[in-house]
Amino acid sequence: MPRVMPPDRLDRILDAAREAFATRGFAATPMEDIARRVGISRSALYAVFDSKEALFRALVGGMIEDVLPAALPDLGDYPAPEALRRFIRVVLLRLTSGNIAFLPRLIIGEGQAFPDLVKFYHDQALTRVFAAIETIIRHGVARGEFACADPALAARSVAGGVILSALWRIVFEPVGAKPLDIEAMARSHADVLLNGLIRKGAPV
Repeated sequence: MPRVMPPDRLDRILDAAREAFATRGFAATPMEDIARRVGISRSALYAVFDSKEALFRALVGGMIEDVLPAALPDLGDYPAPEALRRFIRVVLLRLTSGNIAFLPRLIIGEGQAFPDLVKFYHDQALTRVFAAIETIIRHGVARGEFACADPALAARSVAGGVILSALWRIVFEPVGAKPLDIEAMARSHADVLLNGLIRKGAPV
């Protein structure tokens, strides 16, 4: 009979991969290191993920499935300014305080050597984040709360501050940069953006 994989093994593998990629980088992390962190054999690891690239894709997919549902409410009659504030705060907190903060750094630092991973991150993470932000902005325009000629470009402005904050936390703070107050950054970023988006006379 085939052996049944323990129910927590997948989570343990993903946790080990996150820790290894965050500390050593993608290129410098062999699959053997991840297997050792989990306490399983190399062949047992390959039975779950056939490559390190597949493991990375699973990490990115899990990040998106964890973050987006919490960040993007069922809009319905939800006020767009509140929805945008919520989105910025949730994504900033998850991306800078959780165990996924290393991903932007990894993509920027090692992307040239792994273009397929960059494309996957773009297609499965950035594109979906942009689409979620654009949905909020278009929702605000439809409700008469926002005035925005190009929601797609505005979505990139929203994401830019979030990505910079993640890079600041994971790249610059460890070498002595002033720690970033993420809650204050989320409020400030939302204030600046809403000042440009809110239609004159619309309630904030």
